Amino acid sequence: MMEAQLAPMEEHQQYDQMDMAEEEMSAPQYQPLEVLQDHGIAANDIEKLKNAGYHTVESIAHATVRKLSDVKGISEAKVTKLKDIVKAMVAMEFKTAADALEERKGIVHLSTGSVELDKLLEGGIETGSITEVFGEFRTGKTQLCHTLCVTCQQAITDGGAEGKAIYIDTEGSFRPEKLQAIAERFGLDPVATLENVACARAQNSEHQMELLKVAAAIMAQDRYALLVVDSATALFRTDYTGRGELSERQMQLGQFFRQLSRLAEEFGVAVF
Repeated sequence: MMEAQLAPMEEHQQYDQMDMAEEEMSAPQYQPLEVLQDHGIAANDIEKLKNAGYHTVESIAHATVRKLSDVKGISEAKVTKLKDIVKAMVAMEFKTAADALEERKGIVHLSTGSVELDKLLEGGIETGSITEVFGEFRTGKTQLCHTLCVTCQQAITDGGAEGKAIYIDTEGSFRPEKLQAIAERFGLDPVATLENVACARAQNSEHQMELLKVAAAIMAQDRYALLVVDSATALFRTDYTGRGELSERQMQLGQFFRQLSRLAEEFGVAVF
């Protein structure tokens, strides 16, 4: 009789441990900028940093002194103080390969909706990093972007990350009705699915860069699992034309991808 009672209890404990593990995997790892108030940083200085696009302690740690000095109202003395504070809060030194392996266990893979494609990608689209897709016109790239906006909202056990999505549309290809159909395919509520996707239409390459700052502010407020940019290079190709502007275009593109990489690392989102 006792053994019959213990078995369900052990099974229940196993499920609790699995739930806790899933919560740890899906929980954001960043530190909000507000915690710096406990280290003597004034609230108005934190607001200035936010207005400049810095919303986490990690973003301050990863930024250069020159970039932080460009923030209006933040003096060099304050930048030095900030750097000293965040240095003790964010690990940026060498670590062992064993520690790196342990950190990677928290990575979640988002299902593409295709079993065979997931196999090729060894589980799906990886969070915390950038995945670039290229191909000819009408080969399904945008369809894949829409599908990921839905699958990322599913439970981790179903190939999702239990998070919301941000979609930066540079070519006018975003279609919310597609999300409805995909949500129904996966048995999700279409209305709730649409509410969990924030979308914006980038009008030029400068606006596209600015939207990354807005995306950082949004992701600092809630759990997001995916950031889609469709497409990352289209506006840069049209805004910078000719061989004379090639160098400037490549520099701006490099800065854009560096910002994408920073967001992926800070918020643990999959950038696609």
